[in-house]
Amino acid sequence: MRVYLDNAATTPLDRAVLEAMLPLMEQQFGNPSSIHWHGREVRSALERARKTVAGLLNTSPSEIFFTSGGTEADNTALVNSIEAYGLMHAITSPIEHHAVLHTLQHLEKVGKIRLSLVDLDERGHVNLDQLEALLKTAPRSLVSLMHGNNEIGNLLDLNQVGDLCAEYNAIFHSDTVQTMGHYRHDLQALKANFIVGAAHKFHGPKGVGFLYVRADTHIAPFIHGGAQERNRRGGTENVYGIVGLARALELAYAGMPEHQTHIETLKQRMIDRLRESIDGVEFNGDSANLDRSLYTVLNVGFPPSDDADMLLFNLDIARISASGGSACSSGSNIGSHVLTALGCDPARPAVRFSFSKFNTIEEVDYVVGKLIALFPKLQKLKIES
Repeated sequence: MRVYLDNAATTPLDRAVLEAMLPLMEQQFGNPSSIHWHGREVRSALERARKTVAGLLNTSPSEIFFTSGGTEADNTALVNSIEAYGLMHAITSPIEHHAVLHTLQHLEKVGKIRLSLVDLDERGHVNLDQLEALLKTAPRSLVSLMHGNNEIGNLLDLNQVGDLCAEYNAIFHSDTVQTMGHYRHDLQALKANFIVGAAHKFHGPKGVGFLYVRADTHIAPFIHGGAQERNRRGGTENVYGIVGLARALELAYAGMPEHQTHIETLKQRMIDRLRESIDGVEFNGDSANLDRSLYTVLNVGFPPSDDADMLLFNLDIARISASGGSACSSGSNIGSHVLTALGCDPARPAVRFSFSKFNTIEEVDYVVGKLIALFPKLQKLKIES
């Protein structure tokens, strides 16, 4: 058996998505900016995809802009909103994705902004009282806080943060890459200036994403050199990727209740089996709390062992794909900035298991069985065969 539990990194392409993309790859090859029939045919497919995405998110097609992925979308929102509105202060958290954290740290380094990091509680949730205190002292700020953390799965109350930002006239951007296609987003109700998506996180193709820009938010292009995307992003559109993104999001919304129930069952089974089988196992952040974390992500802290550095390698040998690391133990040690911010023990190896609709109970049991074999001295109970 070969098991893939690294879906937070990327998901397998849904066959139905590929089938939607193939005509744009084989027959409909025109440039969507061309005015002849071949170009108009492809332009129509592009705009239908935009309308599909906007409809699913309950917003206008004019507020959806296609990009190369989540990182470009994040950079566009952050860099260009600071420039467009003359913002001098930004607020984020120490556990943001590097697409956000590194971008804002760079802008602070070059003197564009002053950056504040909001505090976290012991489980890694944002301290919203402190966020409001920061906004009171600098109301016209940029706030960037992710909806679902990619490493520990912690969820943020987007509506509560959006309301705070609106109250203090702040610009609100949220990296919604991990929740897009797994949770419903109602952009008529949410007070956000920007959210983002990346197709490969919900069984679409790699290399394509989108940025939602609220209609009353005006920013300049991040990539220049063309009038594409209504003068917001230069460059010929990745049309077959965009069509695939729209189809993948459509499928995700159609099957969301069933997929969530199925994946929550997998996640809870892994939690229960690990707790009963390995002494000292922990769950980093709030990833074991199904009410406050992504149902797709479980971050497991294993007991210290002599073979801790080899854990992911040994899982790979066992034909299991996952990701992980540990907290940084020194300034020169490259580890997880998320686990370091939470104060996790650097001696404990951590593995992020992330699930999709294609995973099975049998795969979860296989993985737990292999983990028990890797921690023989700490084993409490054998999993029933």
